[in-house]
Amino acid sequence: MKFIHLTDPHLVEPGEHLHQLDPLLRLREALDSIARDHDDAACVVITGDLCDAGQRNGYAAMRAELDRMPMPVHLMMGNHDDRGHFRTHFADAPDDGAGFLQFAFAAGGQRFVCLDTLEAGASYGSFCPRRAAWLAAELAASAPQPVLLFMHHPPFAVGMAPMDRIALRDPGLLREVLAPHRARIRHLFFGHLHRPLAGSWWGIPTSTLFGTNHQLALALDEPSRFIVDHEPPQYAVVLVDDESVIVHFNSFSDRSRRFVF
Repeated sequence: MKFIHLTDPHLVEPGEHLHQLDPLLRLREALDSIARDHDDAACVVITGDLCDAGQRNGYAAMRAELDRMPMPVHLMMGNHDDRGHFRTHFADAPDDGAGFLQFAFAAGGQRFVCLDTLEAGASYGSFCPRRAAWLAAELAASAPQPVLLFMHHPPFAVGMAPMDRIALRDPGLLREVLAPHRARIRHLFFGHLHRPLAGSWWGIPTSTLFGTNHQLALALDEPSRFIVDHEPPQYAVVLVDDESVIVHFNSFSDRSRRFVF
């Protein structure tokens, strides 16, 4: 089974720029590449920050782009998003019955579990008892199906001080809910970081990637500033079978020369 992980489009008002780039054109190029080269993918999951400031017109532009895709596209909330404005153009988006845009679905023998870590008005992420109750019920009901877990904010520090301050607050509750099902959780995918990263958290393999618009420089010694750069955007092509989860990072806008030998 193949699926696509894409993150942090940060759409603004159509025609406007963010960090000297056009987020809508960058997203369109990513979607064109996915539709052309990976039309056999089971789905696309976009792990939040769909818009840069929850712009209604940004969600409208995203809806227009996604309606042409040949596979389902599943949208998640990030700290830059607005649930109400999102609902204006994605009224059919699933939720957990408590107002949070978190949901689960099955594909390729896996259970995709997508969490809502948005704390309105804050840059950091939250995972409250109401969200935890939904996750506990979902994991219990779907057992023993293997789980691919998705969220916007990482529940751990990554060594970049400015980002670590706005990661998921108090991840202990998340760990508590996951604990009985830890052996089923094959991979954790997240966004927010605007950098490629792979590792593990609490024994769970994890990865993220560049966003489709701007990136954050790898500045491990920077204590407070967010340093934005124009490193090439990516989406991830994920291949899953009974034995492995393989994540390929595709720099879809790269125009460097290629050679056959």
